Amino acid sequence: MKTNFIFITGGVVSSLGKGLGSAALGALLQARGYSVRLCKLDPYLNVDPGTMSPFQHGEVFVTDDGAETDLDLGHYERFTGRPAVKTDNITTGRIYLNVLNKERRGDYLGATIQVIPHITNEIKDFVMEKDGTADFVLCEIGGTVGDIESFPFLEAIRQFSNEIGQDRALFIHATLLPYIPAAGELKTKPTQHSVKELMSAGIRASVLLCRADRDIPEDERAKIALFCNIDKDCVIPALDVSTIYEVPLSYHKAGLDVQVLKCFKMDEAAAKPVDLSVWENIVKRVKEPEGEVTIAVVGKYTNLADSYKSLNEALIHGGIANKTKVNLKFIDASVFEDEAKIHELSDVQGILVPGGFGQRGTEGKIRAAQFAREKKVPYFGICFGMQMAVIEATRSLLGKKNASSTEFGPCEENVVGLMTEWTKGNVKEERGVDADLGGTMRLGAYPAALRSGSKVAEIYASEEISERHRHRYEVNSAYIADLEKQGLTFSGMSPDGNLPEIIEYDNHPWFIGVQFHPELKSKPFDPHPLFVSFIKAAREQKNLL
Repeated sequence: MKTNFIFITGGVVSSLGKGLGSAALGALLQARGYSVRLCKLDPYLNVDPGTMSPFQHGEVFVTDDGAETDLDLGHYERFTGRPAVKTDNITTGRIYLNVLNKERRGDYLGATIQVIPHITNEIKDFVMEKDGTADFVLCEIGGTVGDIESFPFLEAIRQFSNEIGQDRALFIHATLLPYIPAAGELKTKPTQHSVKELMSAGIRASVLLCRADRDIPEDERAKIALFCNIDKDCVIPALDVSTIYEVPLSYHKAGLDVQVLKCFKMDEAAAKPVDLSVWENIVKRVKEPEGEVTIAVVGKYTNLADSYKSLNEALIHGGIANKTKVNLKFIDASVFEDEAKIHELSDVQGILVPGGFGQRGTEGKIRAAQFAREKKVPYFGICFGMQMAVIEATRSLLGKKNASSTEFGPCEENVVGLMTEWTKGNVKEERGVDADLGGTMRLGAYPAALRSGSKVAEIYASEEISERHRHRYEVNSAYIADLEKQGLTFSGMSPDGNLPEIIEYDNHPWFIGVQFHPELKSKPFDPHPLFVSFIKAAREQKNLL
C-alpha cells in the first residue's frame, strides 16, 4: 500500500484547532473511500500526559492498549471511528527517553548523541512505522511554529519529506486571521509572518487553514496566496461553526479535501462527488433538537472544559441519539461541602459525577450522589463517581459513617482501596504503594461480565463488554453482600468475579455507576449506549417535573 503523509502545523497562537482540522480532514478522506490513520507529535518533555494536571493540558485520553495520550486522539477517534493505539502519540520526553536508553545500551557504538541526527531520526522512525498502514497518514505537530520545543519535529518532518519524496508528503499550516475592530478588517500579517517562520525551517506549506470569526473576502485570500506563494484555492477559510461536527462540512465546502487530493496529483479522485449525509444528519440533530435537558457535571476540574472533553462530547452524542439538546451545568464539587448549596441540583434532569484524583471535593460528590438517590434524579457515576456513590451508600444505608477511601489516607471502613495487583490478559501486573504515579494504573481495555436481567445488560444488549479503564483504586468487594441487601446491585464484575465494575439501584429510575470510562468510546455516529440511555432517562425525568 502506498501511503501519503500529511503534516499539520500551527502558527501565531495555540488552540487554533489543528486537532479538529486533522480529524475533520481524516473524516473527509474516509468519506471518499480512503483509509486513514492519525497521529500526533507533542513537544512537551513529559513522557506522556498521564501525570499532567487537567487544568494545564485538558483530559488524558486512554487507548484500548493502555496508553495515556493527548486529548486530540479523542478527536481522531470520534471523527474517523478508527481506534487509536500507543504508537499514535509521542512526546519529546518519550523521544529523548528512547534515545538515552539506546545510548546506555551502546546501540550508537560510542557516537556523540546529538539532536541531529539522533533525535530527528527517532522522530522519523516514529512516523515511518505508519508507512503501509493506511492510504493517508495525518500527523499533527503540537505547539506553535517558532517555539523552541518544536524545532526538532520540524527538522525531522522536513528531512522525512525529502527522503520519501515530496510527491508523497504534504504540509498544511493552520494560522490566524484576527479581526481588528478599530480598523474594521481582518489582518493577514500574522499569517504571513507565520508562513515565513515555517519556511525558515525549510518547510513550504501547500495548504493554509485560516482561522477567522467571519468570512474572508476574496481579495484577502488572494493577498495571502500572493505573499505566501501558494494557489488561492489552497487558502482555506476555517471559520467558526456552532458545533464541531459541522467542521467536516465546512471544510468540504471550502474545498479542503479537493485541494489535498489535487496536491497529490489525484485530480480524478478529487472530481468525484462525496457522500457526507452522515455528518449532515448529525448536524441537523444538533441544530434542530426536539427537546432539551440540563445535566449537572459535579467535578473538580470544572474551570476548564477540556478537562472533560470526551465526557462533554459523549453527553452531546447521547443527545444526538435522542434528538435532544444537552445543556451542561458545571459545578465545582467543593460547593456542596456546604449542605445548604445542594439546592443547585434542583433544576437539573440528570447528575453526572466524573473521574478524578485526590480528596478535594469528595464530600461534595458524595452529597450529589445522595441527592440523586433520595430525589430519584438520574445519576451517572464514572470511575471516581462510582466509588463516591458506593461510599455514600455504605454511610447512608449501612450506617457506617466513617466509610471512605484509602486514597485519602488510613480509614476505619476502607470501602475503596489501592489496587496492588491485577490481571491483564494472561499476565499479572503488580504495583507497590510507593510506586511511580505515571503509567501505573489499571489502564486500557478490560472485559466485564454483566448480570443477566440487569438494567446495564439491557442497555448494552449483551452480558459481556469491554471498556477502557484509568484508575488506581477499586471498590472493596467485602461490602457487596450487605449493600445488595439494601438494593444496590453490583451488576457488572470482572470476569473472575473479584473487581466491581458496575453498580445500579433496583428502586431508582436510573442510577448507574461504572468503574471504567465509557465516554472514551463514544462517537457522534455511534453514541455509547450508556449515554444514550442516560439522556433518555433525563428526558423522561423532565417530563415528570
